[in-house]
Amino acid sequence: MVARTLLQDRFGRLAKPMAIMLAIVALVFGGLYGFNAFRNVMIKGFLASMANPPQTVSVTTAAFQEWRPKLTAVGSFRAVNGADLSLEASGIVEKIHFQSGQEVTEGQLLLELRKDTDLAKLASQKAAAELAGINLRRDQAQLKIHAASQATVDTDLANLKSAEAEVAQQEAVIAQKTLRAPFTGRLGIRAVDLGQYIGAGSVIVTLQALDPIYLDFSLPQQALNGIEVGQTIDATVDAFSGQTFTGKIVAINSKVDQASRNVQVRASLANADHRLKPGMFASIDIVTGKPERLITLPQTAIVYAPFGNSVFLVQQSGAAGGKDAPAGSGLVAQQTFVRLGATRGDEVAVLEGVTEGASVVTAGQVKLRNGAPLKISDTPQPPTDANPKPVDQ
Repeated sequence: MVARTLLQDRFGRLAKPMAIMLAIVALVFGGLYGFNAFRNVMIKGFLASMANPPQTVSVTTAAFQEWRPKLTAVGSFRAVNGADLSLEASGIVEKIHFQSGQEVTEGQLLLELRKDTDLAKLASQKAAAELAGINLRRDQAQLKIHAASQATVDTDLANLKSAEAEVAQQEAVIAQKTLRAPFTGRLGIRAVDLGQYIGAGSVIVTLQALDPIYLDFSLPQQALNGIEVGQTIDATVDAFSGQTFTGKIVAINSKVDQASRNVQVRASLANADHRLKPGMFASIDIVTGKPERLITLPQTAIVYAPFGNSVFLVQQSGAAGGKDAPAGSGLVAQQTFVRLGATRGDEVAVLEGVTEGASVVTAGQVKLRNGAPLKISDTPQPPTDANPKPVDQ
């Protein structure tokens, strides 16, 4: 009985430390397990965030704009009358009667070649013609008194006509050495000097009639239904930035080019100040219909693809249905297909697929997919222009 009591006392004294030790071990192992579980959750969250980070994009708001249907083309100005003046004869320049850039009238004397030899020959031929006339009149008088035959008179008449023809021919040769303005216009830069020998056909100066001035351009054959003679056109020239020149269509070619399937069109523009010059390049707009209200976007917002064009809309994660972005987590991308209309410079009309007020991604689409989380960039977007012009640096 005494031994049992002693054994129970000893066991009681040993049980308390063991319980404490077991509790400490359980606490340590529980802490390690909890830390490991917490670490695994943190690592998974970090990896998930790294696998699908928000993509930084630029955004614009779709809005209506008023567009008028129009045709666009490029063309070149040409003079109503324009020519590089030259002479049919060769010789040495003796007199110049004009200045470079001078306004001249039709028939005005411009230049003369040396023609002393030709004038001397003309004087000789005129003398021969005069003698032939004297002989004809004398023989005609003798014919009346039967002192000369009719054959002699006929020969004299033929000689006179031949002499007069030679005079006319020599006068034409002399005229070929004199240059006159064929029409009223403005001269260009003189290309010859006094005393210079020039050959037949050598360009002496250019002459251009500048008011009005023609503008020639081409349009595709499908545009024929939208143009007609008398229709107004607007032209812009790089040399006069911000200014528009207005004219009217005066002719449409009677055939379509078989190689390009384009038709040539000519417009006429007033040019009283002579600022427009032949050979200048121009951009042309031809209004063909009534104004239309269309939703427009920058062309950079469009993802062009053979299977269809699309845009990325910015939506709340719950509305977009993205599986990788739970509702309320932020903004996500939603790709939608669109039907496009005409383009104007940096802008394009969207006929279907985008509604007014929608937020559309304009930069950064290459890294997007449906449901991808988004971050809106604060960087200002470059402006869009219906008629962009390159800036010379």
